Amino acid sequence: MATRILRAVPCDVRFPTSRTLAGSDAMNRDPDYSAAYVVLETDHPAGIAGHGLTFTIGRGTELCVDAIRLLSVHVVGRTLEDIAGDMAGFWRDLVGDSQLRWLGPEKGVVHLATAALVNAVWDLYAKLEGKPLWKLLADMPPERLVDCVDFRYIDDVLPRAAAVELLQAQLAGRSQRELEIRRDGYPAYTTSAGWLGYSDERISDLAREAIAAGFSHLKLKVGTSPEADLRRARLLRKAIGPEAHLMLDANQVWGVDEAIAAMRSLADVDPWWIEEPTSPDDVLGHQRIRSAIKPIRVATGEHVQNRVIFKQLLQSGAIDFCQVDSCRLGGVNEVLAVLLLAAKFGVPVCPHAGGVGLCEYVQHLAIFDYIAVSGSLRDRVCEYVDHLHEHFVDPAQVVRGRYVAPSRPGYSGEMKPESVRAYSYPEGSAWAAQAASM
Repeated sequence: MATRILRAVPCDVRFPTSRTLAGSDAMNRDPDYSAAYVVLETDHPAGIAGHGLTFTIGRGTELCVDAIRLLSVHVVGRTLEDIAGDMAGFWRDLVGDSQLRWLGPEKGVVHLATAALVNAVWDLYAKLEGKPLWKLLADMPPERLVDCVDFRYIDDVLPRAAAVELLQAQLAGRSQRELEIRRDGYPAYTTSAGWLGYSDERISDLAREAIAAGFSHLKLKVGTSPEADLRRARLLRKAIGPEAHLMLDANQVWGVDEAIAAMRSLADVDPWWIEEPTSPDDVLGHQRIRSAIKPIRVATGEHVQNRVIFKQLLQSGAIDFCQVDSCRLGGVNEVLAVLLLAAKFGVPVCPHAGGVGLCEYVQHLAIFDYIAVSGSLRDRVCEYVDHLHEHFVDPAQVVRGRYVAPSRPGYSGEMKPESVRAYSYPEGSAWAAQAASM
């Protein structure tokens, strides 16, 4: 029996992380980690629903919620079986809305809303199939996976037939890699020790705790002043020792020349990469920075808005690491396109996960990429932050510095109902209490 989507119920959910400065960086000094969250209610006799979100950091989340409502006309009333039968066509219906597309196209608030709905559909699909999303994708034959991708704008460098060949080349080792991931997990790195608003003492303490917990890769936020950045970076390097990998993240705060100058100074701490050294739209700027600061490598992707910009970054040799974001891109379908592009150009995928729900999502993407697309763990680590997981039904788990492969059916983005009620903005109890105290 087909499962029909009856309603899309969106909600503005915000967590007051600005109170502790968790998540703070050079561009975003006081983020309230938030989500435009949507539940796709169905006529399934067991009440199975699809849950999806897109990540935001406070004010403006309501715009994404409104956009979800507008886009939901392309989802409500359809059966999951109809959608799954033409995933690429479904995705193009959403991004090709003849009026809403003018507000993008394929970028900004409307694209973030697209991600929430697309992620909810894939969550529903995986639940109905009784598989975690990574397993649902990994079990698909190459032709079926490629059928989920919209190749418009990227087929000049990655034709459909070439994508099928790329996936076919990894078929032989899929089952062995799946066994390995189930046994060992997927390597993670932590950002939780290096938020910009943390004191020197807290950075040192958290860094030592992270090393003791099994992490070998840690990231520090930079972008204040050259002197402060170098002092904090030296502090972190001292805490983690010479063998661990230290990554830096400027969150787009620098211009191109400024980034080059800053990284020549920060080379003193032997950074593995500099993340978002300048505007994520500046492909040639990234290319120039990468050339100037070698052997330090360049990572970008958190704010890369679609597969077209990723195509240009990869095609021009502007980045060393591809940091796909599960919500900045238009959901799973567009992520698949970028994973395939990265594999074609031989660039490691290290997903961005510094936000509520993102760790829950990107663990699936990283695991699937290893099993079915890249077939490699070389230079690959998936970001992890240690807060807000308690609000999810199937929270991400990291043990000894590695993600434990999710086993519960779905995409792991379902929030606990009590958390949604408490942190719904502005009427939730967490926010009502704050308003009463002011």
